[in-house]
Amino acid sequence: MNVTINGAAHEVADGTTVAQAVRTLTTATTGVAVAVNDEVVTRSTWETTVLGDSDRVEVLTAVQGG
Repeated sequence: MNVTINGAAHEVADGTTVAQAVRTLTTATTGVAVAVNDEVVTRSTWETTVLGDSDRVEVLTAVQGG
């Protein structure tokens, strides 16, 4: 199955969850937000939200600086 994560094409297995997709990009456990097809996915549903073919996933991480 093909999905787009942060603008790049990725092939993932059927049944891949948002949580699994996030883990492919970052090991951060805080300061991460996810949207699938322009809809925010709450962290409490990452493990149960299954991606579909052609989904668009945006994974954003907070960065501090100064």
